[in-house]
Amino acid sequence: MQKAVLGRTGLEVTRLGFGAMEIRGPRIWNGRPVTDGEAERILNAVLDAGINFIDTAYDYGLSEEYIGKFISHRRSEYILATKCGCTVVNAGDHDETPHVWTRDNLLHNIETSLRRMKTDYIDLLQLHNPTVEQTEEGHLVDVLKEIQASGKVRWIGISSTLPHIAAYIDSGVFDSFQIPYSALERAHENIITKAAEAGAGTIIRGGVGRGEPGVGLGNADRWAAWTKANLDELLEEGESRTAFLLRFTLSHPGMTTTIVGTKNPEHLEENLRVAQKGKLPQEVYEEAKRRLQEAGEGPN
Repeated sequence: MQKAVLGRTGLEVTRLGFGAMEIRGPRIWNGRPVTDGEAERILNAVLDAGINFIDTAYDYGLSEEYIGKFISHRRSEYILATKCGCTVVNAGDHDETPHVWTRDNLLHNIETSLRRMKTDYIDLLQLHNPTVEQTEEGHLVDVLKEIQASGKVRWIGISSTLPHIAAYIDSGVFDSFQIPYSALERAHENIITKAAEAGAGTIIRGGVGRGEPGVGLGNADRWAAWTKANLDELLEEGESRTAFLLRFTLSHPGMTTTIVGTKNPEHLEENLRVAQKGKLPQEVYEEAKRRLQEAGEGPN
């Protein structure tokens, strides 16, 4: 399993990480039902395969509890990232997840996450998509540093998007950035490079386009760029579209790790095979970017 150093943290993470949102259950964002047995199998399969980076969040439904229940006894085998600023509110047949950007809520988040995941420290605590104004008004960086000073968190990061992420990179206070990116969503392509050049680790989400329409969370509008760019012509024999997307994401020179979620062990095995192949050939990578640019899908 290929590894890379997560920026200034010095943490050596597998370039294929695991996004534990997929084991959140049905109450959060129309998640798929998941049984205890499915969660136990996939989490242990992830570690058995050598993946050592797991990303979750306070508001990912059952995810943190499953991590604590099924792999906390293997805590030395993985680097654990979660997110804060979240709340979960019962709305009858589902849960809402409004964010509350206060010191009290962040402290509640970390204590709850530690208890759920049966650990006494989190490797990486990330703010969960606040605006710059929310971060400043809530003095959130000060709160993160307070939590870090307590020893409950080793490093601090943020999940963010344009336009806010540019200011966060310039601030120099975050050790990592979680950023949406794939061949079908290239808006943040250059900002990933900027974050890496600033010495931060980069965690890519959505690196396989969130799956094809009707299969994963992908939507037809996003996949229209694939058709318009005629990317099927660049596939190797027997290569799936999602495999190509994963290799495209792995080819970005500023990417540290990409988190891909599944509850299906067969899908995990396929992701592992693709990740082991690694980057696309350089000429294929450049041709894909050229075609996508002509199709109107390029970096901002």
